[in-house]
Amino acid sequence: MDPRDQHTDGTGSRADSAAPPKRSDAERNRARIIAAARAVFGRDGLDASMASVAREAGVGIATLFRHFPNKEELVVAVFADRMEVYAQATAEALADPDPWNGFTGYIQKVCAMQAADRGFADILTMSFPGARTLEVLRAQAYQGFLELIGRAKDSGQLREDFTSRDLVLLLMANAGVLSATADAAPDAWRRPVAWMIQSFQSPARGPLPEPPEDAALYEAMRRASHGVTSPETGKRR
Repeated sequence: MDPRDQHTDGTGSRADSAAPPKRSDAERNRARIIAAARAVFGRDGLDASMASVAREAGVGIATLFRHFPNKEELVVAVFADRMEVYAQATAEALADPDPWNGFTGYIQKVCAMQAADRGFADILTMSFPGARTLEVLRAQAYQGFLELIGRAKDSGQLREDFTSRDLVLLLMANAGVLSATADAAPDAWRRPVAWMIQSFQSPARGPLPEPPEDAALYEAMRRASHGVTSPETGKRR
C-alpha cells in the first residue's frame, strides 16, 4: 500500500478527509442564507420570517439557526454594508461646498436607499442595541448629520427650529409611504420627501409644534425592532 494512503487520526483509523468539504458546505450555506435574506428582507421588509429566508435559501430551518441563532444576527450580516454606505453618505454630503445642497442631497439619498430596499427602510427606523456594528455606524451617521444641520443653518438656508429628530420622523413617514405604495406607485415617495425638504427651508412660514423627546423616539424605534430578535419565529410580536 502506498504510505501516502495511510493517513490516520492517531487511533489507527483513517482521518476524515471529508472535513474540508464540510467546512466548504457550511460556508456555502452561510452565503446562500445571507443572499436569500437580502432578497426576502428587500422584498418583504424585516417582518419576513426566518422560515421564509430558509425556504428562499433552500436550507432547513435548523441549518439557518445553526448559522444565525437569532434574527438580529442575520440582520447584521445582511445590512452592515448598507449601513456603512449610509454612514459614508454624511461624509460625502459634508464635502459639498454648498451646505444646502449637501443637506438636501443627503436626505434624498437616504430616502432613495429606503425606497430601493424595504429591509433597509426598516433598519433606519429601528434600534438594535445588541447589534454593535449597526449602532456604531448609526451613531457615526448621526454625528455627520448634526454637522450638516449646523452648516445649513449657518448658511441661513435651513430653518432654525429644525432638529435631527425631524429626520427620524421623515424616515418613519417615508417608510410608511413606501410600505403602502411600493407595488402600485414605487416613485410616490419622492413627492412627500420634496414637500418636506421645502418645508425645512428658511425663511420658515410659521412655527412648528415641539418635536418628540429623544427618549420617546428611541422607544418607538425599540418597539419597532422588538420582534426582530425573536429566535422562535423571526416575526414581530
